[in-house]
Amino acid sequence: MLVPVVASVASGQTKSKEVSASIEGTVCDAQNYPLVGAIVSLERIGGGRTLIAHTDDKGNYRFSTLPAGTYRLQAKLPGYREASKTPLSVAQNEVTAVVLLLELDSAAQSPKPTTHAVEFSDEPQFTVAGVTDPTNLGGHGSDVIVRTKEALAKETVSLNRAPDHLPSAPTSKGGEDSAEFHASLGDIAEREGRPLEAVREYQRAAEMQPSEANLFSWGAELLLHRAPEPAAEVFIKGHRLFPSSVRMLVGLAVAAYVRGAYEQASEQLLQACDANPADQSPYFFLGKIQEAEKVEPPGWTERLKRFVSLQPDSPLANYYYAVGLSKEATHPENFELQESLLQKAIRLDARFGDAYLQLGILYSERKDFPKAIAAYQKAIDTMPLPDEAHFRLAEAYRQTGQTQKARQEIEIYNQVSKDKANEADRERHEIQQFVYTLRGRTVPAPPPASAPY
Repeated sequence: MLVPVVASVASGQTKSKEVSASIEGTVCDAQNYPLVGAIVSLERIGGGRTLIAHTDDKGNYRFSTLPAGTYRLQAKLPGYREASKTPLSVAQNEVTAVVLLLELDSAAQSPKPTTHAVEFSDEPQFTVAGVTDPTNLGGHGSDVIVRTKEALAKETVSLNRAPDHLPSAPTSKGGEDSAEFHASLGDIAEREGRPLEAVREYQRAAEMQPSEANLFSWGAELLLHRAPEPAAEVFIKGHRLFPSSVRMLVGLAVAAYVRGAYEQASEQLLQACDANPADQSPYFFLGKIQEAEKVEPPGWTERLKRFVSLQPDSPLANYYYAVGLSKEATHPENFELQESLLQKAIRLDARFGDAYLQLGILYSERKDFPKAIAAYQKAIDTMPLPDEAHFRLAEAYRQTGQTQKARQEIEIYNQVSKDKANEADRERHEIQQFVYTLRGRTVPAPPPASAPY
């Protein structure tokens, strides 16, 4: 299926008057999700060789320096019906944009024997070649955003197994070359700090038995070790096979967020919340991201309000909804609701430091500095490394004329911030980064810096 909009945009002059046209666009599924690894072919009508391209992690393709003329454009991907555009006329010095929509092939949706290997456009469009020390990885965004991305990757892995799960020795049930056997080997390798072996065992398990669990384990392992593009490829294909899987949508969203595709991450998390409203996990990811971001994307506060209605006695549900409200237009009733939600979160968990901090911020905005100071002090008493609480407490002291106390809090803030950064560096040492190639292109090592994304 072809989106009924084919746009031509004038481009600058090229060196050749004959070889100057370009064709580019995106291949998506019926829900407008980009399809990774789709094969796009371009054939000039009337003669000439056929050009082949593969869509990237955003579903994009491009053919450049083409002779002006008439072409046939086609896209295909296992599990989908082919889509084409013909005739497609391109003129000199123009870029022609075409979006192709691939619809699921109903014949390909019938259950497959679990002994068959899963099709990933014949094979995955990436290869994990090794691991490296993440100490000198480049960073993108603030330190808060970086730490949030790291935390989300770890929490995605936590959806794969219970916190108290310990991998057991693999059994011979189903044979020593069964998917279950390789999945168990992957669990053990990851637990013992051998991530390269772990990801290869998870991949083998998924190829032998493309179950939702095996595909998620594979994608989560890639995401944990800072390989978001390969992880996204696995999650995209996992979502295609298991569209009702909430955690597959969560994995897709986190991979997008780690790559900086915030709008895509937002849409996918909202879909995860709506796929099974009673499942708590997507709401936690929404809340975690909104703590780090300055803007509340459309629809988030509504979903967090639903979270509170589903889990009224959850401290996190009440806290996250309050944070969402804090980013909307300020109205008196809004302040009152935020205060009520935060106080309830604290009643449910007396050591909820983040709730005390948010309550202090709320009181500061209302110029009620005595209450703000008391809330910040409680946050400091209940949080492990309360750098922001010290900083905001210093500002509250300054606003009330307590200059000496403000200076003392700033000094403490500077020290706590250093301690927090050092702890983050130690944690990064513990998780090695995968070195991988993507569609025949080596992913370059990022420039030296302290953050891994």
